[in-house]
Amino acid sequence: MNRDQKNAEIARIASELKGSPVFYLADTSTLTVENTNALRKECFNGKIKMQVVKNTLLKKALDSIDGIDYSEMYSALHGPTAILFAETGNGPAKLLKEFRKKNPKLEKPSLKAAYVEESIYVGANQLDVLASIKSKNELIGDVIALLQSPAKNVVSALKSSGGKIAGIVKTLESRNA
Repeated sequence: MNRDQKNAEIARIASELKGSPVFYLADTSTLTVENTNALRKECFNGKIKMQVVKNTLLKKALDSIDGIDYSEMYSALHGPTAILFAETGNGPAKLLKEFRKKNPKLEKPSLKAAYVEESIYVGANQLDVLASIKSKNELIGDVIALLQSPAKNVVSALKSSGGKIAGIVKTLESRNA
């Protein structure tokens, strides 16, 4: 690869990193071709884009992005690295956990690092934390449910006691008449 090709590859990787609110760095070094293809298929089905990159090009791409300091991730840039691009923060973590559960004999893929909507996570021990993160839509749904709950209680109380009040008013009317 000549210098122009490397620069083009760095620019392409940087563009994809900028365009993705979530990306994971995973180690897939000991996977066989069959296992790697199975992982790629799972990624495709989960709407996660997976690509293998050279660490030096990835580091240069991360350095070229203005406004975000990725230096915490640099310690994870050793050995083979696959980038998993996603739209939801917990999608790749759940995928990695599920893949490992289906293939208990495999030690990989393992999490090296992750960037999830302005937060950086480093190390395989962060996988459970990342899998439990709720997506933006899930959080919005939780907030709406919490806001609707008191309103529903008030409306149902008014409806149920409304019949009682009407009965009491009719009874009082009939007594006074």
